[in-house]
Amino acid sequence: MRRREFIAGFAASAGWPFAARAQQPGKTYRVGLFANRAIPDGEERRKAIVQVLAEHGFVEGRNLQFEPRWGDDLAENAEALKASKVDVIVTFGYPASLAAKTFARDVPVVCSGAGDPVATGLADSLARPGGNLTGVTELATELSAKRLEILKDAVPNLKRVAMFFNATDLAMTLRSRAAEGAAKVLDISVQPLGVREPNDFGNAFAEMTQSLPDAILMVSDTLTVLNRKRIMEFATTHRLPAIYEFSFLVRDGGLMSYGPKLGETGSRVGNLVVLILLGARPADLPLEEPTQFELVINLKTAKEIGLNMPPALLLRADQVIE
Repeated sequence: MRRREFIAGFAASAGWPFAARAQQPGKTYRVGLFANRAIPDGEERRKAIVQVLAEHGFVEGRNLQFEPRWGDDLAENAEALKASKVDVIVTFGYPASLAAKTFARDVPVVCSGAGDPVATGLADSLARPGGNLTGVTELATELSAKRLEILKDAVPNLKRVAMFFNATDLAMTLRSRAAEGAAKVLDISVQPLGVREPNDFGNAFAEMTQSLPDAILMVSDTLTVLNRKRIMEFATTHRLPAIYEFSFLVRDGGLMSYGPKLGETGSRVGNLVVLILLGARPADLPLEEPTQFELVINLKTAKEIGLNMPPALLLRADQVIE
């Protein structure tokens, strides 16, 4: 369904007077952007959010103002956004989503990258999130199984996978558990490597060196993404295949990724923000699931670790980087 049709359909079903759903003349709408690290202007989700808002008449510098709040002082930043009277808060990641739900209770929140909001308690259900939060959920179990299947296609004798995840992030911990469950079905064992701070990576690498796994899976959050180069360098040095969740990590030098297209996720977040700016309540907007996924393979990295990618896997790839 096209964005405009979706929004028009929602408005028609809402039963509100048209004036209540139209932009208010002369009003400057304020959208908070909230995460525990800075999300650059060029990040795919952020670009898509800005584009969708502009398509529906919410243009930065004209009738729209973004208020970014980045950093580890999540409670303080959430309270600051509430105090500044933003119309809606867009969150990136589970920690920011939890802080916004907790410390900005009366402000609508649209979350992304927060794992499964129902499993983590951010939302009551997919159909009726309740409270002040909606957003785009992630298919953690299905995607974890798919990533392990792809690793096994690339490495048929795969037996043990080391998995990096942020042990302080509930959403990422739940995603790692989903991967462990999927691994059993594939007759693969998982070596969980929960990290809590940058210094923990050295200990994890030392543990892996004692008994090298057959491959690596990195669960993406702020901590692991900021330390991605260390994981990639370890994988290259020890000639280990590794799979990641998002394509930008493969463009950064990772071997493979499988996951939602971040641009589509951003578009869906943008649609939900538009609906809220037009008067919808987050509790009435079902959590959405991604529908577009991509498999990306970096052949240059494959050659560096001496891995001959199966032709069938290359044919399935949406993008091959040479």
